[in-house]
Amino acid sequence: MPTRPLLTSYEDDLKLFPDRWQMAGVAFAILVILSFPLLANEYWMTIGNSTLIAVVGAVGMMILTGYTGQISLGHAAFLAIGAYTAAVLGHHFGMPFWIILPIAGLLAAIIGSAIGPFALRLEGLYLAIVTLGLLFLTKHSLQSLSSWTGGVKGIAVPMHLWWAKAGSSSVTPFAQTTQLGAWTFSFAHKLYLLYLLLALFSIWAAKNLQRSHTGRAMMAIRDHDMAAEAMGIHPSHAKVIAFALSSFFAGIAGVMLAYQQRYITVDPPFNLAMSVKYIAIIVLGGIGTVFGAVAGAIVYTVLSPMAEWFGGYIPYIKQLSSHNKEIILFSTVICGFLIFEPLGLFGIWLRIKRYFMAWPFRY
Repeated sequence: MPTRPLLTSYEDDLKLFPDRWQMAGVAFAILVILSFPLLANEYWMTIGNSTLIAVVGAVGMMILTGYTGQISLGHAAFLAIGAYTAAVLGHHFGMPFWIILPIAGLLAAIIGSAIGPFALRLEGLYLAIVTLGLLFLTKHSLQSLSSWTGGVKGIAVPMHLWWAKAGSSSVTPFAQTTQLGAWTFSFAHKLYLLYLLLALFSIWAAKNLQRSHTGRAMMAIRDHDMAAEAMGIHPSHAKVIAFALSSFFAGIAGVMLAYQQRYITVDPPFNLAMSVKYIAIIVLGGIGTVFGAVAGAIVYTVLSPMAEWFGGYIPYIKQLSSHNKEIILFSTVICGFLIFEPLGLFGIWLRIKRYFMAWPFRY
């Protein structure tokens, strides 16, 4: 059974929100998003900011793996490039964050497009091994340039509103609490508003890419690259563009993570576990859809602290560390989705839509 009414024109097919139910859902989501910082404490504001970071990073992974079908284990390398670009430019040159954001994204995109040609001859696990090598090469390079990156010790990440003196403290005026009448805006609240705009931009860009000629070419290559080439699609162009766009959003997510942490090191968090986490996010949400990237990021990030609490009541698991509890429980959840619902949360959403479209009938 279809999940929406029959369409009779291309204009209806290209609408971002085809019916009033989707518009109502978007309006409800906007209401929840805007009311969240007014109701949440500092702990949940941190969770909210981490969720928005995961959304941007998952959108980047979805473009590469979900749209184009290219498996990458080097996603964390591009987040590290973006994060250390923000750290170096902010700490050593005093650049404002609104200049650093596009620079970090473009730098990650340039490096990602340089990796793209490897995808022309390699597929599947072979391509994953190459991108895994990029992750270790990036890690080694960042740790070797200790005069710029701080090496193993790490580096502070100041967030400037305007040009500042080189080497200034990470506690900038933007990071201080601001009082506007009865409203108090902490650093987490300010980051939330900025990160919300970046997350919405990434969702909008990915959704429009999916409906564009380039996005349709990527999905054709994902389904069958030889058939797509026979139809006049250039797999080399689409794969390089996919790597560049994916790396761009990953670099932006790395900058967001660096500003939230204020002080970063290479490992952790920019390691293989981070790359696997983003693969797990799009598998959990549903590969090939923007809905899957957003839903997977939200569920994965919000349920992480709950997994630690739940693991404390399970024998043998409660003796493990918090990180290991999270890995074991979420690995079980991912395996369950792969076995019983390969479409992830998106598949569950389709079942709900079909049920209400057929209600009160069962078929």
